Amino acid sequence: MKILLTGASGFIGHHIKQALQAEHELVTPSHQDADFNTTINVEDWLPLLKDIDVVIKSVGIIVETKNQTFSRLHSDAPIALFQACEQSGIKRVIQISALGADENAFAPYQTSKFAADNVLRDLALLSFILRPSLVYGEGGTSLAMFKWLALSPVIPLPDGGKQLIQPVHVSDIVATVKQCLQADDGQTIDVVGPQAMTLAEYIQAIRVSMGKAKARIIPIPIQLIIPVAQLGHYLIPIMHPDNMRMLQQGNTSDVSPLIAFIGRPPVPVEDAL
Repeated sequence: MKILLTGASGFIGHHIKQALQAEHELVTPSHQDADFNTTINVEDWLPLLKDIDVVIKSVGIIVETKNQTFSRLHSDAPIALFQACEQSGIKRVIQISALGADENAFAPYQTSKFAADNVLRDLALLSFILRPSLVYGEGGTSLAMFKWLALSPVIPLPDGGKQLIQPVHVSDIVATVKQCLQADDGQTIDVVGPQAMTLAEYIQAIRVSMGKAKARIIPIPIQLIIPVAQLGHYLIPIMHPDNMRMLQQGNTSDVSPLIAFIGRPPVPVEDAL
């Protein structure tokens, strides 16, 4: 297959590229060729889609910057790309969305992805919308941050880290993408780890993988975390208040559809770490 992969320089995109390049002809446009800040019209994408069989969109950001907004990178450019795929006769599109990008979405990170997902579902395409939970693995920003946090024997966490998450290893994202390349029915799939765990349990698992004893967790009221995050995200972008609110909401889903799709359970956190 000849596959157009956007976001190949990012964490998830890089792992997808590494997994597919031996078996498929990959087209990974440069930032100049496919700048999601400017490719917001169907006509912008048509030249890049010549002779393409499959499009995989893995561009995404977790926080906005002066030059990168959720609306452009998650909605405007992807929607134009998906519509261009339909116009070009490309039948198979894989969209890397996010868990929480659904009817209950409230943060711009989620709602911007949900808007693009909905447009893609309505097009005459074989579409696969993958909604990962917290993705970790080699080269991942979140894992690096949690490893840094886990270095301390005393760790302050919002509400003691009781929030439920379902971390999924990047290799399971790749396995799901590979299955999408041969599946006959388009679908929306929540790509999650084998079981839910609290944020505190996840950080403790990271400490154990680093050969350290479990840390003491200090609960910090969420009412105090949000004001701190208002300022702290300028130094640590992932601390944005919206991310704190999404964390508080939880990030879990039923894993059985994923198991049925890829034919095996996802990798447990303890094994992957």
